[in-house]
Amino acid sequence: MGKNRYDVKRGHFENIEGDKLKKLMEEKFGEVKEEEDKLIVEDEGAISRLEVWTEGRTGLWVDLEMSEDVDDEVAAETVSVWNDFLRESTGFTAKKRKERAKKKAKEK
Repeated sequence: MGKNRYDVKRGHFENIEGDKLKKLMEEKFGEVKEEEDKLIVEDEGAISRLEVWTEGRTGLWVDLEMSEDVDDEVAAETVSVWNDFLRESTGFTAKKRKERAKKKAKEK
């Protein structure tokens, strides 16, 4: 999937500031490492590597590499957990994230 920036809903950053983002990632994905200002998950479900970091109080960056060598059940579960993580970390549903991405693409 590569590197993407997601908007964080106004007023929602307090839910991921400090160590709260790391705790959310541990809850969703298991072991989380810290390298520089990034939180890293490796080899979890269909995720080969996931790097997450914040941009001020308005943005969440993710760099995601998925493994294609997993069965359909693992892939589906990973996508479900991934969508839950994005909803809880950004404050936006998948539908809202898609709408915002389309709007930004049109503005460019």
